Amino acid sequence: MPWIREHALVLILLAGYTALMMYHAWSGKRKTKDATDYYVGGRSMGGIAIGISFFATYASTNTYLGFSGKAYEYGIAWLLIIPFAVCLSALAWAVVAPRLRTLTESMDSVTIPDFIGYRFASAPARVLASMLVIFSSLLYMTAVFKGIGNLLEAILDIPYAGAIFMVLIIVMAYTSIGGFHSVVKTDVVQGVIMLIAACFMFMGVTKAAGGIGALGELRGASETANLFDWDTAKPLSVVIGITFATTIKFLVDPRQLSRFFALKDRREILKGIAVSTASFAIVFSLLVPIGLYAHLILDGPVEDTDQVVPLLLSSGEVFSTWVTAFLFIAIISAAMSSLDSVLLVMACTCQRDLVGLVRPPRTESGELMQTRVLVAVFAIVTAVLALNPPGGIVAMTSFSGSLYGACFLPPILLGIYWRRGNGAAVIGSFIVGLTCLVLWKPLGGVVVSLQGIHQVFPAIFLSMAVYTGIAALGEARMSDSARKFFQA
Repeated sequence: MPWIREHALVLILLAGYTALMMYHAWSGKRKTKDATDYYVGGRSMGGIAIGISFFATYASTNTYLGFSGKAYEYGIAWLLIIPFAVCLSALAWAVVAPRLRTLTESMDSVTIPDFIGYRFASAPARVLASMLVIFSSLLYMTAVFKGIGNLLEAILDIPYAGAIFMVLIIVMAYTSIGGFHSVVKTDVVQGVIMLIAACFMFMGVTKAAGGIGALGELRGASETANLFDWDTAKPLSVVIGITFATTIKFLVDPRQLSRFFALKDRREILKGIAVSTASFAIVFSLLVPIGLYAHLILDGPVEDTDQVVPLLLSSGEVFSTWVTAFLFIAIISAAMSSLDSVLLVMACTCQRDLVGLVRPPRTESGELMQTRVLVAVFAIVTAVLALNPPGGIVAMTSFSGSLYGACFLPPILLGIYWRRGNGAAVIGSFIVGLTCLVLWKPLGGVVVSLQGIHQVFPAIFLSMAVYTGIAALGEARMSDSARKFFQA
């Protein structure tokens, strides 16, 4: 068939990559002896592997397609996401990881909602937290599916729906079979591939644009000079809010924090912080400016910035056939490295903190079977949502991050450092944070002074205020294991 001949190289690489993922699924299944193995790798992982996994889990198509293309619209202001990502990643490892890892092990906690439930001795807070995790994860996964669907459609000339279905089958299979062991192994491979791909993408795009110094040409042209203003497409304060909302996840996103649960001991944290921070610094510095250089390569304005990188890859003039095929596989791996982690988090949360509370499984093997089925269910639901996504990649990613920051920053950050707190404080911060996120934009349309403030900042401020107020006035509640942790 002409189509197979035309795309033979990409198909061969994709088949080899899929075979490797299936091998990791088989290997992960062999190592999975109980639920703790399936959820957090038996808390036996080294810092280097978890550090790469921490990076690969975050750096999905949202980074390679959404973030890379956004500079096309936002200009140099979007480069602020580089220091935000590096600093908040390091902060998560230095501030959250040590105490969260120790506290969750003492409570035998394997999800963020059950951590909240045990830490504050509150079943209602645990249930509400699990609902927020599932909702936010569905939104984030929809963004990832949208990115990979756009890419497959552009590179392989296949329908958008067919592209999503293909990725769905692969990631659903190896995640449900191998669990956390499989996810981390694939993340390590995917992280290395993504690092090499970032180098290729930057070199190819800058060369096609006329060299690194070609940005001077953009600055001198009247139609693109505005890209070097800090308020190009949106007020700078709003752009800062978006960058903060997309990177605050390092401190509060369950798929990121689950990596800390899996560390063998606290000594591995130093290795993890070095590997993950260096990875973010290198990859983001290479990828984020690509949208600027794209103005010198692509003909005509691009309305949807999620299409900037797919257009560069499919043009045939920026990269050679071999490099295009490799970059294609790299971006697929970026998508899967996030999809598998989010799928596992959603399935584990739903089973352990919702289904398991109502009707606990009789055996541990029954619990694992339920979780594997939920992986498939959530994968299918998200793929269907991605057929008609509610927004762009960066918009969905930003709202997902805002939701985690507004709702989970108080109980996680204060919950591991301050002995005060109870279920009422947690639930109050959830309600206020979510309400502020939803109502801030409508209020901004009425009150002019609010229009330049991104909703993540007032949402976090108000949720923090509500949490500390209720916690300070109310009785401290926690499980016995948490009480021993604070006493020690």
